Amino acid sequence: MPLLKLVKSKVNFAKQTEEYYNAIRTNIQFSGTQMKVIAISSVEAGEGKSTTSVNLAISFASVGLRTLLIDADTRNSVLSGTFKSNEPYKGLSNFLPGNASLGEVICETDVPGLHVLSSGPVPPNPTSLLQNDNFVQLLEIVRAQYDYVIIDTPPIGLVIDAVIIAHQADASLLVTAAGRIKRRFVTKAVEQLQQSGSEFLGVVLNKVDLAIDKYGSYGSYGSYGSYGEYGGDKHTENKSRKHRRKRG
Repeated sequence: MPLLKLVKSKVNFAKQTEEYYNAIRTNIQFSGTQMKVIAISSVEAGEGKSTTSVNLAISFASVGLRTLLIDADTRNSVLSGTFKSNEPYKGLSNFLPGNASLGEVICETDVPGLHVLSSGPVPPNPTSLLQNDNFVQLLEIVRAQYDYVIIDTPPIGLVIDAVIIAHQADASLLVTAAGRIKRRFVTKAVEQLQQSGSEFLGVVLNKVDLAIDKYGSYGSYGSYGSYGEYGGDKHTENKSRKHRRKRG
């Protein structure tokens, strides 16, 4: 089993934002012990879902919880640039069609307690692979072996894969970049995740610039309940609210 190492820039980012992801992790833990498999998506690419997935997984592992991070965005993996290895390794797209065993695709990392199942090579039929029985069996196995499983999914606004994954997960989160995505698209994404059959935990409002106090203009996000608000390269803040519908 190859050892995957978190690249230096990601290590530094994890240290800088540790408290914010810890707050999100704590909220998930308080949501119930049955919430073990969490699917994370966004409306579009580049909103920070992969960053959220990685750092949330690191947060769980940092408190002694055995954690697996699954890169299910086989079309456009961002995590392939997050962990590096000197050895070749296989991933999800090798396992799902039966070309590799689970033991061959789950890798240890230099983060204690964190394992990673990478995306693997880009397959010709990503959606079909997620709909086969091997994906269901995969989640059944890892649910029993790990305390938490974090799944980085493709953007829900672009392909249906995230809904398929969320249906098999225990819960889901939506990451959206502040001021970037129109409210109607966020609303549609929330509704899709709610209808997937798993528990929808809330919205992570990402890339918030607190130097520009315009939360009033994002008040619509509040109607979904922010699960945590933080900024990547900008100032950060964390607030947690329970999911609620907007009234009036």
